[in-house]
Amino acid sequence: MSTPSTPSPAVAILRTEIRLFTREPGTLFWVMVSPTVLLVILGLIPSFREASEDLGGRRVIDLYVPVAVLFALIMAGLQAMPPVLAGYRERGILRRLSTTPVRPSALLNAQIALHACAALVSSVLVIAVGRLAFGVALPGNPAGYVLALLLAVSGALAVGAAVCAVSRTQKIATAVGSVVFFPTMFTAGVWVPVQAMPDTLQRIVGLTPFGAASEALDAAAAGGGPGWAALGVMALWTAALTGASVRWFRWE
Repeated sequence: MSTPSTPSPAVAILRTEIRLFTREPGTLFWVMVSPTVLLVILGLIPSFREASEDLGGRRVIDLYVPVAVLFALIMAGLQAMPPVLAGYRERGILRRLSTTPVRPSALLNAQIALHACAALVSSVLVIAVGRLAFGVALPGNPAGYVLALLLAVSGALAVGAAVCAVSRTQKIATAVGSVVFFPTMFTAGVWVPVQAMPDTLQRIVGLTPFGAASEALDAAAAGGGPGWAALGVMALWTAALTGASVRWFRWE
């Protein structure tokens, strides 16, 4: 009689983190539900469902699907993940793991994978609701959209990792994340879609990770290429913030 195989420590940690994540109703709402709620609220505004010549015949709600997708990424990478990791470090969990066969990096990798998956699931939900409830067309360039989305997820997690790296405690991580939160919301186009901003402001916002992500997702959604410039900006920010996080992060 064969005995069931024991999962590896990394898999066991990931399962534990998933259970802890699902037991946090606040986190579940803000990461998994609030982006779709935002889209529904905006979609209920009649003028947002009308085509506009200023937007090239598109509707405002068409522009807000990529924005809501970025909102999901911001909530997962910037608001949800940093306080958890900073809390683990503050309570000495990462230090204690370093004395066991399970390395602290396994916990970090589990957190990154968990929040990346949560952001992607939330993004798919936004796209589905946009299509079914408001007739928003599915991305015209699926491959380009997926590429831009994966880069955007990586960028969001890199921003969150940098926030965690410079925050000694959970409270500081929450405070720093809140400070960074509002500029990222603006550059992602939550208050005003990037495509509706003045040209000069668009160029400036396009140099930020979420501004570039907004442009890339919108272009791919419209059926074009996501744009090498926007993809390059996202890749550079991701590489720079990841490098800074590795350099500044402390296990205790």
